[in-house]
Amino acid sequence: MSLILGILAQSGGAAVAASSYESIATITGNTSGTITFTSIPQTYKHLQLRCILRTVNSSYTFLNYNIRVGNGSIDTGSNYTYHRLYGTGSGSGSSDGGANQSAGLLAATSTGSPDYYFAPTILDILDYSSTNKYKTMRSLGGYDLNGSGGVYFQSFLWMNNSGIDTMQFNVGGASPETVGASHFALYGIKGV
Repeated sequence: MSLILGILAQSGGAAVAASSYESIATITGNTSGTITFTSIPQTYKHLQLRCILRTVNSSYTFLNYNIRVGNGSIDTGSNYTYHRLYGTGSGSGSSDGGANQSAGLLAATSTGSPDYYFAPTILDILDYSSTNKYKTMRSLGGYDLNGSGGVYFQSFLWMNNSGIDTMQFNVGGASPETVGASHFALYGIKGV
């Protein structure tokens, strides 16, 4: 948690106490490839999504687990840009990025994930209700099963000045993609 608070502080916002987090909504056990939060209150300084993603297919990967946001409707245009660092902990790592994308990236694992692979992720959306700047989002996560896995850090923008009141997570690949123990929890963070 201290890492996430540090990210908030470095972004120009003040670090906030854990007691400043308030639950907005949760979704558990959804077997759909699309998860959507709507009518997000505009009364917080930042948003945080905490999720645990679980696969059901032996060949599935989270590389296409995307996030789109909007105000009144989801923006599916090429208005996102991202950068990502990831690695397996074996001394090797990689990075990639993209501009003018149709979505940002939420989670990633290596290909060939075995059944019931879990991938926990924390996503911060900074100054989400501001109407005078682009929306910065940062996620930190990992994946593990019996000693194999990896970690990733991603940063991306929604290149729009509107406040965010809708978030959608779209999953590509085998179906159903997320099952059973998959859990999404959206929190609001009060400003200081």
